[in-house]
Amino acid sequence: MNRLPTLFVSHGAPTFALEPGLAGPRLQALGRALPRPRAVLVVSPHWMTRGARVGMSGQPATIHDFGGFPQPLYEIAYPAAGHTALAQRTLDVLKQAGWMVQGEEHRGLDHGAWVPLLYLYPDADVPVFQVSLPMGLDAQSAWAFGQALAPLRDEGVLVVGSGSLTHNLYEFRAGHGHEEAYATEFVAWVREAVRQGDSERVRRTLDDAPHAQRAHPTTEHFLPLLVAAGAAGEGTVAEVIDGGITHGVLSMDSFVFAS
Repeated sequence: MNRLPTLFVSHGAPTFALEPGLAGPRLQALGRALPRPRAVLVVSPHWMTRGARVGMSGQPATIHDFGGFPQPLYEIAYPAAGHTALAQRTLDVLKQAGWMVQGEEHRGLDHGAWVPLLYLYPDADVPVFQVSLPMGLDAQSAWAFGQALAPLRDEGVLVVGSGSLTHNLYEFRAGHGHEEAYATEFVAWVREAVRQGDSERVRRTLDDAPHAQRAHPTTEHFLPLLVAAGAAGEGTVAEVIDGGITHGVLSMDSFVFAS
């Protein structure tokens, strides 16, 4: 099998599962266009652990890890199978790269995984397993974590970092009737960096990009982008999937990193 690309997908608010907006149809089209993987590996900020964990379940449950949203969200199931053999291979690859890691037999799929997968693979016919985001990562170590996952791309695994290109929950909850300029300026800066394949600039986003602190008061929703880019490798140019900005402040952009 040829080497697969890696993806960063913005999963936004859980309501993205009910409100596809611009991003939903474009992720559907992307899923149809991509080479079909043996399995999808998702790194999401909604599973953070001390050291890394790999979900080993053969039939991972759909986790509704949120509160206060419309009832139909809690009725959604994403019944994709797991892939225990490739999960075990991931465990071995991470150990070989020097990461502290262990398997998690009963872990399901959090909404950072199943919400975007509803669009990428709506028939739930591609096996899925999650790898946790280790606590305490910075930009460099998140990139290195992605590099450790890179060998799996040659074995039919689609590595997906799921986060949000902007993620200020305080402003999201406050509500905005228009797109905030800070969000569009931050997004434009990141788009330019990934389109140029400027890996160092991508790693320095949270230090150098305009309005970075406001776009990401905490870093966990940005780090999956660095995991995906690290798994793609230095200098890899990304295709931007324009997802627009929802609720005035949440960018729904996704990136396809293809060597």
